[in-house]
Amino acid sequence: MSNRDYAKTLIDQIPESKMFYIIAYLQGAAVPEEAPNAETIAAMKELEDGGGTLFTGSTADLFAELEGD
Repeated sequence: MSNRDYAKTLIDQIPESKMFYIIAYLQGAAVPEEAPNAETIAAMKELEDGGGTLFTGSTADLFAELEGD
């Protein structure tokens, strides 16, 4: 069985929720990278090193604080 024939037999096993990615790939679209960007990696390292800010309050209070910055 060729790779093409094998792929055709597998298509029915792909969940509908994932079909978008298969179609996009087949049409030549780049698959989005799921690795964190440099800013996110730096923020995670900051937290691991004991830095960062801990917020303990309601979501409304959090947004109020963020809007105040």
